[in-house]
Amino acid sequence: MTAPVFPSLTRRRLLAGSASLGLGLSVAPSALFAQSPGQAGVLKYATLGLDTSDPHRHTGSIAVQQCFVEALTSIGVNGGVEPFLAESFEVSADGLTYRFKLRAGVKFHNGDPLTSADIVANIERVKTKVRGGWLVSAMKLVDKVEADGPDGVTLRMTEPYAPLLNLLSELWILSPKSEGWDDTIKTPIGTGPFTFGAWQPKVKFTAPAFPGYWRAGLPVVRAVEFDLRDGADKSLALRAGDLHIASVERDAAEVLKKAGAAEIKTLKDTAWFFLGFNNRRPRAPFDDPRVRRALAHAVDKAALMNFIGGAEGVVTNQLVAPGNLYFDQALHDADPFRRPDLAKAKALLAEAGVKPEDHTIEFVSWQGTYTQIVVQMVRKLGFKVNHQALDDIGAQKRLGQWDWDMNVMSSGPRADIFLRYVRLMSDGPNPVLWGGIQDPALDQLITTAVKQPDAAKRKAAYLEATKRIAEKSYFVVLGHAPDLIAVRKEVRNYEPGFTWACHWASGGVAHAAISG
Repeated sequence: MTAPVFPSLTRRRLLAGSASLGLGLSVAPSALFAQSPGQAGVLKYATLGLDTSDPHRHTGSIAVQQCFVEALTSIGVNGGVEPFLAESFEVSADGLTYRFKLRAGVKFHNGDPLTSADIVANIERVKTKVRGGWLVSAMKLVDKVEADGPDGVTLRMTEPYAPLLNLLSELWILSPKSEGWDDTIKTPIGTGPFTFGAWQPKVKFTAPAFPGYWRAGLPVVRAVEFDLRDGADKSLALRAGDLHIASVERDAAEVLKKAGAAEIKTLKDTAWFFLGFNNRRPRAPFDDPRVRRALAHAVDKAALMNFIGGAEGVVTNQLVAPGNLYFDQALHDADPFRRPDLAKAKALLAEAGVKPEDHTIEFVSWQGTYTQIVVQMVRKLGFKVNHQALDDIGAQKRLGQWDWDMNVMSSGPRADIFLRYVRLMSDGPNPVLWGGIQDPALDQLITTAVKQPDAAKRKAAYLEATKRIAEKSYFVVLGHAPDLIAVRKEVRNYEPGFTWACHWASGGVAHAAISG
């Protein structure tokens, strides 16, 4: 499988309706927004959850909140940057100054027009009041942001920051009149095609259509109802017509396809799977890199990735899949864990003086069949395994207690490669899946990559970070597979995007229609 190439953010001038200027940054033409009206109805949608009502404080809930909030930029289906609330933007030759021109006619859900002052207020809020989020590293480098009239914004950086345009796709713009603005927002007022409606955490979220949306003819449906339940059988709900669009596992996808109940599509970027270790408070003997390598040698990566992704599953040792700009073939070919090797695993344990039968691995994962497969592979070495398979919130809570030894997890598509590496930094957001790495040398390698405007040099810096991760055995990448999305036959004009976002500049739930 070939994954989409991440675009190089090497700069300069980007205008709505223009062609890409050789930078890999696609800009949506104005014709993209012309839509014919469709039928009304309630679109029932189930992929990821909603973890907060404050979009500036999210830990990954872009699959829901992007229906009611939008950003200056957006990530298109090819991974390129598209203008969104910004009609156009340009970057100075030194990479320090960004200028945005706002789109005319955009209104918040309370009827107020979007102005440059609102953009400034949102950036200042994230910079000064949000700690540990996705944008914390970028916001530290913002020197000044100011309004240039009612429809212009200038943002100045203290140093170049290559992923900024991509990351701004996750700095959602809210009305400063949103309830809880000075603390934690309880009722977000956005500009999206749908409004923030009734929310039952971990159960359901209903988003009614916004009649004043700035794109004529959108949204098509009168509401989107998001199923937020963990562990619910989405395939049964899809077959019964209780869901229209849902993420599904491969075995369920095959059943749905054979039954003719749904079309099976994929996100355009891949999810990556990995073995994680407790790096914040490791206990013996699982703090020993030899023991960690032994455990990795016990895993049959090819069998596992075939189970997860079928023909589209890819075995590799990198955070990106083959075909990606940042993929390194030489490192891929040198993967020491490409094939299982129980003999080498046992030799490493003997070298470390570890008798597996004397130890119990505290193993945490999400609920899923593939996690049980990994546990069985590890048990072949003789370790006892106490496997705790939990829902999303439960797993992250347990991991954050730092009283475990090992996990197997996955992480989905992101707007920029930096959002894969940022969670490995000492001050990175939501670091629990990777065991809370605290490594100033790794931080510096990632920071060097981010500052580098030259794509080749940026790739080299990220590669050095990957090598350090392997050297320290912080975690072990198993491979990549695309996430599968089942779409019922009566749904028209919907294609999954590059990431989990349910709405972006050139597509998503605003365009979806339901046939009778």
